[in-house]
Amino acid sequence: MLHCPPSFGTVADRPSSVPLRFPGELSPMAHAPTTHPAIVIRPATASDTPAILAMIRELAEFEKLLDQVAATEEGLRQWLFGASRVAEALLACGADGTPVGYAIFFPSFSTFLGRPGLYLEDLYVRPASRGQGIGRALLVHLARIATARGCGRLEWSVLDWNEKAIRFYKGLGAQPMNQWTVFRVTGEALRRLDAAPCAAARRLPPASGRGRHDGQEQPVPREDVVGQQPEA
Repeated sequence: MLHCPPSFGTVADRPSSVPLRFPGELSPMAHAPTTHPAIVIRPATASDTPAILAMIRELAEFEKLLDQVAATEEGLRQWLFGASRVAEALLACGADGTPVGYAIFFPSFSTFLGRPGLYLEDLYVRPASRGQGIGRALLVHLARIATARGCGRLEWSVLDWNEKAIRFYKGLGAQPMNQWTVFRVTGEALRRLDAAPCAAARRLPPASGRGRHDGQEQPVPREDVVGQQPEA
């Protein structure tokens, strides 16, 4: 979730020997720190995990969703900095090096554009540091990363009651996607869907993802085609 523009709450890279890259990325300079009159924006490292988790909890409290936070330091280290990492993090730090804000983002892809994109999961600035343009500076840094990697879009979600944030994003040129509704399957619903029978094909082996162990491929389940119902 995204929570705060520079003056009012926000929306809500790490250096690595194997950074997440996109085809068409032009330069590793996207990972270089950005200097701002009040802060430095730099890639997060594994040692920043406690600070990131603390700010995730602050963001969730602002959004009245603290009871939904199940993240742990161990999990964040694995998915942000480990060998199996799937997302990246930026920190905004004050003159003394103290983190005052963060952004977490990951790759997306647009089939209509035929190009990669970035999805901004969290953007947060601590209350005491708002009003200094830090939220905007984080978004500018993310836009530069997206451009350097050949991305066609940078997108995020914002709670519909956060009107100040919505006005802030519109002022940056962001457009609300009012014609779209976000769907999510999580927790027990995700486990039930995983266990649901497939009408047109036997369950695929989870390891290979191709077909039966005899080397023959199974037919693609037709209910996986958007808008098409399985045969009775």
